[in-house]
Amino acid sequence: MRYELVVNGTPREVDSSWLGESLLYVLRERLGLPGSKNACEQGECGSCSVLLDGRLVCACLVLAASAVGTEITTVEGLGGEGPEDLDPIQRAFVEAGAVQCGFCTPGLVVAVHDLLRRVPQPTEWEIREAISGNLCRCTGYGRILDAVQRAARALAEQAVTR
Repeated sequence: MRYELVVNGTPREVDSSWLGESLLYVLRERLGLPGSKNACEQGECGSCSVLLDGRLVCACLVLAASAVGTEITTVEGLGGEGPEDLDPIQRAFVEAGAVQCGFCTPGLVVAVHDLLRRVPQPTEWEIREAISGNLCRCTGYGRILDAVQRAARALAEQAVTR
C-alpha cells in the first residue's frame, strides 16, 4: 500500500506498507523518525506520544493509514536541528536533570508541549494529570515536574519579549 503522511510539516510518502501497520511502526521503521519509542505497544506508557492534528495520542494505537490527511507532530518536529536549537521544553528537561536513561523523554516532551499549549501556567496538579499517561522508571518525576515549571516560565518570558 502507498500513501502520504504529513509529518512535522513535511509530506512524506509511505511505500510498501501493510494496511495494519501502526503509526509508531511507520514513523520509526519506514520514515526513519526514531524519537517516538516502542515500549508497551498498548497505549499504557506514553513513550510513543505524538500530536495528531494537535491532539496528544499514543502512536502505537493509531493505524498509520488512518492518519492520512492529518498533521502529525513528533518530538523531532518540536525543536531545531541541533543541540543549540532545543526548544524551551527540551532545554528545561536538560537543565532540570529530568533526562536520565532518556527512553521516556520524547513522549514526555510531546505531552508537556500539549499541556503548555493548552494551559500556559499549569498548577502542579495539572502537570501531574497531563503527564499521568507517561511512565518513567528512572527519575521519580520530581525533576520532570521541575522541568515543566521551568519550561512554563521560559515560554512566558519568551511571550513577553515578543
